[in-house]
Amino acid sequence: MSEACLDRPAADAAAEAAAPPTRMAVALVLLALAVGGFGIGTGEFAIMGILPEIARGLGVSVPEAGYAITAYAVGVVIGAPVIAVLSAKLPRRTLLVGLMVIFAIGNAASAMAPDFESFVFIRFLTGLPHGAYFGVAALVAASMVPVHRRTQAVGTVMLGLTIATLVGTPIATWSGQALSWRATFAAVGAIGALTVVLIAIYLPRDKVAAGASALRELGAFRRRQVWLTLGIGAVGFGGLFSVFSYIAPTATEVAGMAPSSVPMLMALFGGGMVAGNVVGAWLADRALMGTIGGALVWCGAVSTLFWLTAEYPVMVGLCSFLVGCSVAIGPALQTRLMDVAADAQTLAAALNHSAFNIANGLGAWLGGVAIIGGYGYAATGWVGALLALAGLVVFTVAVLDSRGRPSPTR
Repeated sequence: MSEACLDRPAADAAAEAAAPPTRMAVALVLLALAVGGFGIGTGEFAIMGILPEIARGLGVSVPEAGYAITAYAVGVVIGAPVIAVLSAKLPRRTLLVGLMVIFAIGNAASAMAPDFESFVFIRFLTGLPHGAYFGVAALVAASMVPVHRRTQAVGTVMLGLTIATLVGTPIATWSGQALSWRATFAAVGAIGALTVVLIAIYLPRDKVAAGASALRELGAFRRRQVWLTLGIGAVGFGGLFSVFSYIAPTATEVAGMAPSSVPMLMALFGGGMVAGNVVGAWLADRALMGTIGGALVWCGAVSTLFWLTAEYPVMVGLCSFLVGCSVAIGPALQTRLMDVAADAQTLAAALNHSAFNIANGLGAWLGGVAIIGGYGYAATGWVGALLALAGLVVFTVAVLDSRGRPSPTR
């Protein structure tokens, strides 16, 4: 037998390994990653609907129970960069499985927390893998499709998060009210465990990129475009949260709507997030920077509309949907960070979700300042518009800074 014949099986195996994944294989990976996003989104937002039940169960006031939300957000902001740097030499499949194991255990432990102090600490720990999971999942999704479809793949992963606001959160809120708040966290933990299984089955094993290290990941902090892109999200995206954080009291106190209408508004907001995520990802694959700038203009315009029409119930419902559509900026910013991060991909991608959580806190805080200052709940609309405008300023600086550069990685 010739030497060529002896080498053929090895050559065939190498060719098979190098062959691009089939559409079905890609779809299954994206599904597995999106299920994780659905679990994380449900766990993050459902707690807002069952705070009274948690407060009663742990013997604290509702405002005190809200510290658990803050603790989770702090966990996201801290965990994203720390995990991304420390896990630089781990294969992405291994890292994703590990992150979802932590998330699943954290929610199971939340369901069994014996007192309020331990519950808050556990929520902090549970938030640690949030940003790193979405960042790494986005990198994996983008790597499995052609370049012209990468933002749509990223959007598919984030679709799990947006669907959670439309479906997962209402169901989890209902179960927390009808059964027990502990049952809600137990269910979210089960979704995390399911994600572990799906990723282990469908995501191919991968190797660590040559030269990967914590020091290389930290190089992201030396790039102005990374900081500017994060600034766009941390400031401009705050407009959405300024309005959303106070949508319930605005509806009941300003528009005179019944409390029973609030779940409908939440569903409309969730529907807007789903639509914005899908459309925004599609647009970003055609005009990335145009989509980012357009989303900021959109957020500013609809926030202003909300401020001007908050006394009309129909407009509150419409604006809830339209403000939710502002999430179109999410997949676009995630892809932009991939473009400007060079060889520090994991850290930059994970930091995107730290920026979003900063936006969450900033928008809610400034909206609250306006309300406490006597401007009323509708004022969250013009606060949101100002934040969107500030995001546009950062966006303009980023565009001007990138002109004349030989590549987007500096």
